[in-house]
Amino acid sequence: MRVLFAAGGTAGHINPALAIADKLKQVFPETEILFIGTPNGMENRLVTKAGYDFRGVEMAGFQRKLTPKNVMRNVRAAYCYLVSAKREVRKIIRAFKPDLAVGTGGYVTGTVLGQAIALGIKTITHESNSYPGMATKMLSDKADKVLLASEDAKKHLKHTERCIVTGNPLRTNIPIEERNAARERLGLPEGFTILSFGGSLGANKITESVAELIAWEQKTGNINHIHSYGGKNRDIFLEALRQSGVREDKQRLVFKEYIDNMYTCMCAADLIISRAGAMTITELTEIGRPSILIPFPQAAENHQYYNALSLVDENAAVLIEDKDLTKARLVDEVSRLYADRARLSVMEHNAGRLRRPDAAGAILSEIIDLVGEDKLV
Repeated sequence: MRVLFAAGGTAGHINPALAIADKLKQVFPETEILFIGTPNGMENRLVTKAGYDFRGVEMAGFQRKLTPKNVMRNVRAAYCYLVSAKREVRKIIRAFKPDLAVGTGGYVTGTVLGQAIALGIKTITHESNSYPGMATKMLSDKADKVLLASEDAKKHLKHTERCIVTGNPLRTNIPIEERNAARERLGLPEGFTILSFGGSLGANKITESVAELIAWEQKTGNINHIHSYGGKNRDIFLEALRQSGVREDKQRLVFKEYIDNMYTCMCAADLIISRAGAMTITELTEIGRPSILIPFPQAAENHQYYNALSLVDENAAVLIEDKDLTKARLVDEVSRLYADRARLSVMEHNAGRLRRPDAAGAILSEIIDLVGEDKLV
């Protein structure tokens, strides 16, 4: 069995593809796998690090905001899609001879699966966000199967007859730790625990608001806080702490540029403050934690806002739009949840109720159904 994967742009597109590939190799070790992506994109690094073959093809996405610079970018994107990338992708497909092509989002998926369909290859596309991207919309009536992370995504598609809700696949099962055991592992004392992060590069508004929140926590007492300030925000965060009058407390406060034991930190938390990327939403439901979500406003088609709504509508999260985020607003939302543990408990229960265990296994079942098990053994 040969499977071609198309994924690119963000980790939220690439990691689900890797999770599906891992599941295929785990169950059917003889499967041959090839990834197509852009040569200078994140996918090249992540895919080759995971040990899979990768072919780079120059491709570009279309810019929705029309400026003179973006018009030129769109001309280049159109040329790549209509001429050079199309030709190169067809050449790779003919040489690899895949039995199946799987796309997990981004303009790479639209290009590769479009050519696979034209060549008569069976196709599956997976959408990790609650608001489907352009590739999913384009392929929803053309791919053999359209797999969705959540039921909400169907609301934004014209063609749903091929849609199946599987959840978002994770590369490894999240090791669920008991809350107090996770805190003990982190060296934190007993007490209400908050985890906050704004992504790998951080987020200035979140960082500055969190500093004010920590000042409130110190006045309240007996609250632990773990915060990732991101790769560019250390000085901004430290200055914000100083201006908010936060005292050093190595026992209850843990500040890091990057959290490399995220699942332990999430298990230790009573409340999580974060952006609303697709994989973050999946992790929140997998572990079952209430959250305050601040969607990244520049995300394509504002998809993080819709990701957040999928939890807010189920009373599992509180939504603060980035334009509405202030120091006072964050402190107010946290203080109300802190004072109302019954509400927090309901939110936690609701988050866990949304969990979709073994999404990778569900996707593998759809692959077997499409291509036949005899192709895989």
